[in-house]
Amino acid sequence: MIRNVAIIAHVDHGKTTLVDGLLKQSKTFRDNEAEMGQTLIMDSNDQERERGITILAKNTAVEYNGVKINIIDTPGHADFGGEVERTLNMADGAILVIDAQEGPMPQTKFVLKKALEIGLKIIVVINKIDKKNARVDEVIERTSDLFLDLAHHESHLDFPTFYSIAKQGKAWSKMPENFDEPADLSDIFEAIIKYVPEPKSDPDGPFQMLVSALDWDSYQGKYAIGKISRGKARQGLSVALICDNGVLENTKIDKVFISVGLKRVEDKEARSGDIVAITGIKNAGIGDTIADAQNPEPLPRIKIEEPTLSMAVSANTSPFAGREGQFVTGRQILERIKKELETNVSLKLKINDQGEYILSGRGELHLSVFIENLRREGFELQIGKPEVITKTVDGEVQEPVEELTIDVEDNFANNVIAEVIKRKGTLHSQMPLHDGSTRLVFEITTRGLLGLRNQLLTLSRGTAVASSLFLRFEKIGSAIARLRNGVLIAAEDGKAVVYGLDIAQGRGITFIEPQTQVYHGMIIGLNSKESDIEINVAKEKHLTNIRASSSDIATILTKATILTLEQCIDFLEDDELLEVTPKSLRLRKKILDPTLRSRARNRISSN
Repeated sequence: MIRNVAIIAHVDHGKTTLVDGLLKQSKTFRDNEAEMGQTLIMDSNDQERERGITILAKNTAVEYNGVKINIIDTPGHADFGGEVERTLNMADGAILVIDAQEGPMPQTKFVLKKALEIGLKIIVVINKIDKKNARVDEVIERTSDLFLDLAHHESHLDFPTFYSIAKQGKAWSKMPENFDEPADLSDIFEAIIKYVPEPKSDPDGPFQMLVSALDWDSYQGKYAIGKISRGKARQGLSVALICDNGVLENTKIDKVFISVGLKRVEDKEARSGDIVAITGIKNAGIGDTIADAQNPEPLPRIKIEEPTLSMAVSANTSPFAGREGQFVTGRQILERIKKELETNVSLKLKINDQGEYILSGRGELHLSVFIENLRREGFELQIGKPEVITKTVDGEVQEPVEELTIDVEDNFANNVIAEVIKRKGTLHSQMPLHDGSTRLVFEITTRGLLGLRNQLLTLSRGTAVASSLFLRFEKIGSAIARLRNGVLIAAEDGKAVVYGLDIAQGRGITFIEPQTQVYHGMIIGLNSKESDIEINVAKEKHLTNIRASSSDIATILTKATILTLEQCIDFLEDDELLEVTPKSLRLRKKILDPTLRSRARNRISSN
């Protein structure tokens, strides 16, 4: 017997922690294996562990009471919705994890909508019921309202509910009176077997499988991963690869792998309904069908929602180009992007007339995670300001609109509302939460969201938590006024010194520390006024023989504001670039020469 179940949730609601418990309590690992002492076992990617979020969907398999359970752990952030969309096709049911304090959030709505659209049986798990400000009854009521809003069929409204403290590996079918009472995850295992249907199976028919994921290693090459819809996969089977354009390519299965815990184990044959990884299909792509060569019938392709944001990427052209990276040419960058496109289904590529690579994705985080991967792999590149993708429908230009949810402390709520309204957002609801904070729900264009998260952190002293969900395209609105001040620009090449930075800090906030190498045209801070200003931060103090009463007092600088990659991307304006290398992030003007930059600015203003 087989059960295929996806774990879906909003970011940080505890689904990966729940998977940890399921892996450990199913005796997947021996007591002395390292995984028994680990947390977030499925988040193996470096960025996943550092950011504390799931980025890549992954599948594992456990056995419970003689039933094989394939578990698919999916991302919780809206920017990685493409990962959710492609992997839900392998499941027959889903566990929807909801935080007992936060309740249903934007991504909860997104993943539930997708799961119901393809007919998955849903099991609801209210997690973190031991939180001080948990409001279980209210969360259940709001969850029922969400199902009522999204249901396509009356059967969708009939869902079992469980209660858990995933961090402790505990779950109950009824709300417990005492959280310290002995419990494990048996109720969740039993619910999967009881409520998630067996995969539709036709073991005697000709082989057929939709490719839902790809992987690669240096030993076996490319793995095509998916759920067998019909027949059996076996070594040496002659198959046809059916691509997007309907082209057939005759090939042969080399090896068949099934999941056992976190490992792939080679098997001679896998049956209908199981999730497998097969090798030998070198040209397989996500959404392609692999079918018996004698009966090459395609399956419906995976539908992925359109990207909403684009960003220009090109080889680094700054005066420091080639100093810190291993891969610095445009050709090398393009080859790496093409490799990413094979597995990152939400990422799209175009090349513009200037030879720049225009990457399109689901949001700033989606794009920045890929850029960060390039940094860590040794690439040097430069990127421009993200731009919202519009489309024309019946002669009308339309732009994406998103639902924005912000949880913020009560005393900062009015400032946050004012900032979002300034960006042409509309407040839809305002709800007090039990922990002294307020939940604000807006509708706002993706244009209005650009640069907002940095501003929210400033307005709320780092306490605001924002998440957004794509809603629709609608007629493009009026322009949004520039909301950021001008910048401090290095006027000369050299090494930044305390005296020069002290002058700069008299004009605004600095982004660099003393002894940082700078070049003319490089952005070294944010001006306190709207205009840009050039400052020679490499300028030393002029020495004289005259002793002033304060001359021996050491200059004390304010600590520099060091921006992260996401903050740098948020910061950019149209005439600016971000230089990205394995060691550094440098903001700069597109035109480094001040005379040429002034002429370009005058041309734009005259037009």
